[in-house]
Amino acid sequence: QVQFVESGGGLVQPGGSLRLSCAFSGDIFSIYAMGWYRQAPGKQRELAAVISPGGGATYGDSAKGRFTISRDHLAKTAYLQMNSLKPEDTAVYYCNALNVRTRQDYWGQGTQVTVSS
Repeated sequence: QVQFVESGGGLVQPGGSLRLSCAFSGDIFSIYAMGWYRQAPGKQRELAAVISPGGGATYGDSAKGRFTISRDHLAKTAYLQMNSLKPEDTAVYYCNALNVRTRQDYWGQGTQVTVSS
């Protein structure tokens, strides 16, 4: 069974940086696209970034130029490096894994990111 351990969230001042990690287990990591989505209070969940098994990345509009998604196949972990954080980046960030063969996807429990002075 696919499972995640998400880490790296917390409180940061505007302009600061955080790196989120999503440690994957339970299946073959290399057949999953890994993504980070976020949901702010009162808003719909939206894409932050997704990375394909081959390393191609796609970013949501709010993440472009500030966030970088990456993956380490040996460590079976996906990362989201977030720089130049703004108060509007405050949200719960969820890790997602999509099996590119079966289209089955899985969600983590989320990690809170709060950007505030």
